[in-house]
Amino acid sequence: MMKVDVILGLQWGDEGKGKIVDYLTPAYDIVARFQGGPNAGHSLEFNNQKHVLHSIPSGIFHPSIINIIGNGVVLDPVAFKKEVDELKAHGLEFQERLKISKKAHLILPSHRILDAASEASKGKTKIGSTLKGIGPAYMDKTGRNGLRVGDILMHDFIERYDFLKMKHMQILKQYDFKFNIAEFENDWFEGIEMIKKFELIDSEYELNTYLNDKKMILAEGAQGTMLDIDFGSYPFVTSSNTISAGLCTGLGIAPSKINDVLGIFKAYCTRVGSGPFPTELDNATGQEIQRLGREVGATTGRPRRCGWIDLVALKYAVMISGVSKLIMTKVDILSHFDEIYAAVSYKIGDKQTDRVPFEISTLQIEPIYKKFKGWKIDVMNVSKYNDLPAELIDYIRFIEDFIGVPIAIISVGPDREQTIIR
Repeated sequence: MMKVDVILGLQWGDEGKGKIVDYLTPAYDIVARFQGGPNAGHSLEFNNQKHVLHSIPSGIFHPSIINIIGNGVVLDPVAFKKEVDELKAHGLEFQERLKISKKAHLILPSHRILDAASEASKGKTKIGSTLKGIGPAYMDKTGRNGLRVGDILMHDFIERYDFLKMKHMQILKQYDFKFNIAEFENDWFEGIEMIKKFELIDSEYELNTYLNDKKMILAEGAQGTMLDIDFGSYPFVTSSNTISAGLCTGLGIAPSKINDVLGIFKAYCTRVGSGPFPTELDNATGQEIQRLGREVGATTGRPRRCGWIDLVALKYAVMISGVSKLIMTKVDILSHFDEIYAAVSYKIGDKQTDRVPFEISTLQIEPIYKKFKGWKIDVMNVSKYNDLPAELIDYIRFIEDFIGVPIAIISVGPDREQTIIR
């Protein structure tokens, strides 16, 4: 029997998972998304074109690869149809290669309205939601009220839809929030018809059959470890498990069938929306990283907050998911700086710690940094590890030694060709 490899973000999302999944895909037979929804934005660049995927797995551009949207994903029919239409506009044919789990939950128009109404009511305590209806959809899933993809084939689907919608309307009465649900519903039901054109599967059976047939599976995570509902910087987190355990519940694959856990991190840190960010640079250097890295949310369009790499949080993320190989992205962006810093511990009050504290969202954390000499050389056309500047190699080695896991892949630019394998 084959085993499944899993690829995860180790920071606050936006680590470059789309590009890396696309790069690795030729070594696999199946790529499966296991959590999150249209709040994800996985960017891929090749042939001078940029593509952003939100729900469809990042293996879709390879003509022989099966792509599966797993049961742990929440699917918005409107966003899904838009994504399908955009891919087809680029001449991509994938009807036979994209399959959707019947157990994946649907995001309703009223979920999006609930999300917006709830976030608007929070004022200064906003969590920085993407307003895609993700949270309310996962709440209905755990509250056992949700509608699933398989329900769209049932004879009483419209009655089920209306029942849940009316439930949401009752909740919305407590908010002072104006909306018109009718303007969302047309597109939503068109999206439902689009979903019906694809093969709807019992994905847990299908994926385990693939493993028995010695097929190679790559499980693709969305968001990042520090946004995990259990282990992230709660309450400023997403609504799903973004760690390696999320693969087991999001695809129905047993822990014993996990092979490599590939963890992606940027050479620096970014965060979209509210919440703690110990190494944030609220200064000209942070703005320069933001500008050079074109750090704007692929889904939200919001500028990302930027800062130096946080090795305390990175080591924590590696521990939680049992990461076996690291993938470092965006090293090219740091080529512009004379000095580079990495947080190696936190100072909280008069105490120093190498642990991420429970109260990360409320404490004043001062990062303790190690300073590195910058390499000040453009590395975007470097294709061999040994040809990288000595200062960059020092930086890479320090991170490997600190984390205790090898860096197997280094991305030196956005294009799939700008990738160094060690």
